[in-house]
Amino acid sequence: MPKDKAQKKRKDEDSDSDSGPEDRGPDTKKLKKDRDDIDSFHIDGMKYLKVRTFKGKVLIDIREYYESGGDIRPGKKGISLSAAQWKKVVGLVDQVEEALKKV
Repeated sequence: MPKDKAQKKRKDEDSDSDSGPEDRGPDTKKLKKDRDDIDSFHIDGMKYLKVRTFKGKVLIDIREYYESGGDIRPGKKGISLSAAQWKKVVGLVDQVEEALKKV
């Protein structure tokens, strides 16, 4: 592999984002509501939390989106939690807040 391609590959692998520049804000008009979406919440930049169904199960999907061809699409970076997993995360909020105070 030529040196410049290897450097580009390494740079891509080191990237924290596959969505492009973080400084641009989302155009929520382009974020389409999928038929499985129950509700959608903007977190920051191109990151969203969605409550949705998949194969009959309710999921809490926290995902980074990217713009392509005028549409905002879900990226690979994200996690989907079941309702039970989400309740465990919510139950940890006070402990996480305490840990943040230590930093």
